[in-house]
Amino acid sequence: MDSELRRSITTFEPNTPPRSGRLIFRSPDDPGSTVEWSLAEAVPALCRARHSGAHPTVEFWRAATLVAVEQVKERRIVPDVHTVTGSVVWRLDRSGDDELLEDLESRAPDGVRNAREYLDAVADYLATPDVNAGVGIALRLELPGGVDALEASTPGERLLAVVQIHALAETANIEDLTELWTDGERFGPGARAATMLGLRRAAGVWAPLERLLRQQVPDRLALDDDEVSDLLGGGAERLAAAGIGLAWPPEIATELGVTAVIPTSGPLSHPSSHGRRVDDIFAFDGIEPLHLSWRFTLGGAELTQTELDVIAASRGPFAKVRGQWVLVDPRLAEKASETEPKTVNALDALGAALTGTAEIGGERFTVEPTGWLEKLRDRIAAPESGDEPVEAPAQLRATLRDYQLRGLRWLHRMTSLGLGACLADDMGLGKTITVIALHLHRQSDPSTAGRTLVVCPASLMGNWEREIARFAPGTPVRRFHGSSRDIEAVLDHTDRGFVITTYGTMRLDAGDNDDALSIAPWGMLVSDEAQHIKNARSKTAQALRAIPASARIALTGTPVENNLAELWAILDWTTPGLLGSRHQFQSRWADPIESGRAPHATEAARRLTRLVGPFLLRRRKSDPGIAPELPPKTVTDRPVSLTAEQVRLYETAVRDTMARIATSEGMARRGLVLALLTALKQICNHPAQYLKEPLGAPGRSGKLDLLDELVGTITSEGDAVLVFTQYVSMARLLDEHLGAQGVPVQVLHGGTPVDQREQMVRRFQESPDGAAPVFILSLKAAGTGLNLTRAGHVIHYDRWWNPAVEEQATDRAYRIGQTRPVQVHRLIAEGTVEDRIAAMLETKRDLADAVLGSGETALSELSDAELAELVELRGAHE
Repeated sequence: MDSELRRSITTFEPNTPPRSGRLIFRSPDDPGSTVEWSLAEAVPALCRARHSGAHPTVEFWRAATLVAVEQVKERRIVPDVHTVTGSVVWRLDRSGDDELLEDLESRAPDGVRNAREYLDAVADYLATPDVNAGVGIALRLELPGGVDALEASTPGERLLAVVQIHALAETANIEDLTELWTDGERFGPGARAATMLGLRRAAGVWAPLERLLRQQVPDRLALDDDEVSDLLGGGAERLAAAGIGLAWPPEIATELGVTAVIPTSGPLSHPSSHGRRVDDIFAFDGIEPLHLSWRFTLGGAELTQTELDVIAASRGPFAKVRGQWVLVDPRLAEKASETEPKTVNALDALGAALTGTAEIGGERFTVEPTGWLEKLRDRIAAPESGDEPVEAPAQLRATLRDYQLRGLRWLHRMTSLGLGACLADDMGLGKTITVIALHLHRQSDPSTAGRTLVVCPASLMGNWEREIARFAPGTPVRRFHGSSRDIEAVLDHTDRGFVITTYGTMRLDAGDNDDALSIAPWGMLVSDEAQHIKNARSKTAQALRAIPASARIALTGTPVENNLAELWAILDWTTPGLLGSRHQFQSRWADPIESGRAPHATEAARRLTRLVGPFLLRRRKSDPGIAPELPPKTVTDRPVSLTAEQVRLYETAVRDTMARIATSEGMARRGLVLALLTALKQICNHPAQYLKEPLGAPGRSGKLDLLDELVGTITSEGDAVLVFTQYVSMARLLDEHLGAQGVPVQVLHGGTPVDQREQMVRRFQESPDGAAPVFILSLKAAGTGLNLTRAGHVIHYDRWWNPAVEEQATDRAYRIGQTRPVQVHRLIAEGTVEDRIAAMLETKRDLADAVLGSGETALSELSDAELAELVELRGAHE
């Protein structure tokens, strides 16, 4: 241990399991500078000789470590079951004299807490490698009467379960439990107790094992046929999930398997642009339901119908097939007796072919596709591997990058099959130009030629018009927007062109009697920034679903912002039925994955990835070869201290609101929590925002002072900056403040009219260096779609508690066309709720493609103690 750590103020933070607790070393010169040590690092270091000059807290934890080590050496430890995880942990045995522990606690320096928790944690850390070595449990099933006993026509207790134990680190070295009761010392102290705890857990997942707990020596258990059938019907799987191994008698075959086969006949095809049939391209819509049949195998060889009849007629867990006894899962016996084939619709069949499994009757089975379904599965399983003879259209006035051309071919393949697609590339990688290229390509085929309707946020209408005019000159484009909109006039001028409308207009139009957008003929329907339809029950999502089109394409940089239900909403629009109903998707995919419980979460995530992978193409700027010309991006967290006024407001808000929360429940409590979090974020921004008053005198906000420094430096260098805030009121305060200093500023928020937004974007992008250098934007109104590559700096004045949304905003500057390095500055009020949420955001960012949390809504479910810890003001402030 170096001298710096020896001088540190040291605390212990308990964790679950106890052995994962950590010692925290804080520098006395800089309390914000900390070093964390696991017990694996701390115990050996603290056990070494004393060092002069050590901080009293370091000396105390050294003494505590020596006490715990001595207790473990004397085997004064006992096993226990953790109340939350159900796992076996170890703690000191306090049934004897407690003088040693009381003496230790009496010598604790001021501020030291969790001494007894630390002793238990060290005991758990030291004991686990040896003590738990004897508590791995397995069951070996035997035939006491041999296979001749299976010939008996009368069912009985024909199998015997022998309990075995092993060292967790040496699963190959396994012995019968009888050995533990004969010579317990071989397996370490407390091994019998730990084994009984393990058996109790096993009995909790498979009830027949409860009989073992009543035996003097719990070493063996006779099983009747019903119990064996229960093992085969799911009991063995539950035991395996609990870590209990199972070995069946070698005299009985266990290789009886079943596969769901989806037979198909004849290739489906789709006419090419010249009327010929293109090999391996299938028209997927309009297919009749497919029949599903069962294929049974024994040792890899398919069984005959006669052999299946024998299995179906078996009245217990054993059947004799091909001269050998076979274990029969009752679920398989039921399938063997089915005579009517099951039907499955084509989309469900494709989903089963992609995942390799299907849920039938509540059970999951392996699926084997055949014929054209197998070809189709192979063809679309790798989105970017297609070799369709599709090149960039001659009318396209641009050269597509390689990844954009692969995206074009993928979109062509999916739409030609009658399937929808979600292009989910990072912002700035050119989703718009890829769709324009697809539109032009579709015009070369009479069967796909027609108008394309683009539904997008109002701020993006001008961008679509400019991109179409730039890359597809001569292609008709009209807006369907505004109070004087006329669908007939728009259609008259857009034959084989683009019609652009907004989500708001579409929603209003859906309420009209004529419902113009729903009755017009559309060759392709594009939902840009498709996260706008992530709530499938919203009027926006329902209005979009009501518009018919030959092809549906969703564009979004964030297919999942908060939870997997958003992914379902988007893909159920592009390809209805692919993921089942919302309820089915929630129970089959979202709940297992979002629970995070391995291995079920991991396996469900793998299967969902295989299912949605062909329908969702996502590339990132950081992917090799995607955008090598992009300059570097640097993200810096800028901590600031609260002013004295902010501290008073913060502590008052916490104290008053926490008192009200303590006496509230249900929706009222959740509302108070969200109100508190909003208030604290506004206080961290500026007291004037929270108090709804003018800015007043300078020096009231650490963030505003830092913003002045950053903007001054950036503008003095002739650079431009985007400033994002989630609050329109804060944007206006910043506009007032910077404007008073003579800094040219523009402000864009949700209430800015569309034509003004477009003028602002042009003014910012096209102004000479030094003019209009600061663009303040409301995060939700301007976080998507805009191209603002003039900015070399991005400032997040406050944090949006979803990293995907925050990164979208940054991508206004960091996108294709940016030629300079981009500096991202994130302002964080240290010691506040912002500081703790920033750490949580980093965890979310590491899991960017997994399930994201649900931000402030999830925080409203915290307990009072957890919430108090989250909002507590810590550290030094002005």
